[in-house]
Amino acid sequence: MGANLDLIRGTYEGSSEENGRNLLAALAPDAEWTEAEGFPYAGTYVGPDAIIAGVFQRLGTEWIGYRADVHSFLEDGDHVAAFGVYSGTYKATGKSMRATFAHLYALRDGKILRMTQYVDTAMVRQALA
Repeated sequence: MGANLDLIRGTYEGSSEENGRNLLAALAPDAEWTEAEGFPYAGTYVGPDAIIAGVFQRLGTEWIGYRADVHSFLEDGDHVAAFGVYSGTYKATGKSMRATFAHLYALRDGKILRMTQYVDTAMVRQALA
């Protein structure tokens, strides 16, 4: 395993607080974080403040028990992919979901430059309705 894989693994496998701290430390100042079309937070967020406010604070406040459980990581030079399953209950509807995802990271010098999300948005959207 390489340093990039270890860095990304550290943003998934600890407590929410540890994962969040590790992610903040790993994000480049101008990191781009793209949530998939059809996902509730679709769009590209630039910079740690926008990423935390636009994605992670919303996940933490709009969902109960939201998780991203990774079952596989792949590393190819400056790219790392994480594959797994999201789960959680949407507070506004009380509906729960499970949806498969892939996250593709581009890194340079130990910092995340880009993350692109691929997700089964149909499964997520069922919880929102």
